[in-house]
Amino acid sequence: MKSDTEYLRLTMEIAKESRAAGNHPFGALLVGPKGEVLISSGNTFARDRGVGHAESNVARAAALQYDPAFLEQCMLVTSVEPCCMCSGACYWAGIGTVVFGLSESRLDEMTGDNPKNLTLNLSCRQVFAAGRRNVAVRGPYLELEEEIVKDHKDFW
Repeated sequence: MKSDTEYLRLTMEIAKESRAAGNHPFGALLVGPKGEVLISSGNTFARDRGVGHAESNVARAAALQYDPAFLEQCMLVTSVEPCCMCSGACYWAGIGTVVFGLSESRLDEMTGDNPKNLTLNLSCRQVFAAGRRNVAVRGPYLELEEEIVKDHKDFW
């Protein structure tokens, strides 16, 4: 099994590809219990507008393909902390662990009042704490912050 930072670097590559395709610079993937990447997605803003977040795309596909008992053993890895919508999608899919690189609050500093990303001041930990299902969270990874921020510079 790879380390969290190795999986996070994969999501950063997905985020770069997403941006190059005309979408927002976010990437996410689902890692199975044995360390295999099961699903990956970038942001799909160009097609889905504000609801085409990478994490929601992965969580939706995971919920369609796998049983919640299996997903409880899986990990969603994402370049940036999932927003409350994406956190809810992970929660309802039954994904057991979320790993993120950059915090939502740091993203908010970069995007400000940009109408393409009106960040909500609500951490994924707060969303998960409001539920009955246990979701483990690891992040942010400060050692990757500058690399992740690079993908967002001059975008917002």
